[in-house]
Amino acid sequence: MSRTLNVIRLQLINKQTFIWVPLIVLAGATLLSVLIYAMIPGGEPKYGGGGQAPLWVFFAVGMTAMTLTFPFSQAMSITRREFFVGTLITAVLGSAFMGVLFLIGGAIELLTDGYGVNGYVFHLPWLWEAGPLGAFIVYFTLALFFFVVGFTGATIYKSWGAVVITVVGVAVGLSLIGIIYLITRLELWEQVWIGILDFGALGLALWGLVAVAVLAGISFLAFRRAKP
Repeated sequence: MSRTLNVIRLQLINKQTFIWVPLIVLAGATLLSVLIYAMIPGGEPKYGGGGQAPLWVFFAVGMTAMTLTFPFSQAMSITRREFFVGTLITAVLGSAFMGVLFLIGGAIELLTDGYGVNGYVFHLPWLWEAGPLGAFIVYFTLALFFFVVGFTGATIYKSWGAVVITVVGVAVGLSLIGIIYLITRLELWEQVWIGILDFGALGLALWGLVAVAVLAGISFLAFRRAKP
């Protein structure tokens, strides 16, 4: 366990990656969103997706956690299992930190009437319909999902090279297009949207955690072949 904790410390040595860059992106996205809200006439509530910007940063964080830190960990005689578990724990902690920040942002928006311009970046009604805890789970899941996607992609690259990760990317893209084609061909979009609304943001987030577990399992299997 102590060696796993050392992996967490190793991942957090460069605080820019896990802390400062996401915070700067979050602050910048919020500022830009508020300025845009202020230029929109009318007194109705204004909602935007600027809050998702730092979540995409976690995609890059997941990649760098593998490509940059893994070779260094092997020089320190850390086992692959310890590195994998410690890195995922770090991702969980970072995602929880991001979820708390989103809750704080939502509270500030409620207290300030949307920064005085009735604009909202964090307190989006559909995401908060299950309350603060539900909103936290949604934001936590999104951040962790992006991290694991980036980490899994980097693991496949380190295990089998650029050709395989390219083929996997194309296969995933074709699969998504195939699903969209079938839904369109069978005229199922209405049922799809009704299903999404019935699940709600919290329900989708819980299924997102299942997807995270599946991706983590795939990355663990590929990780055994990863080259430092």
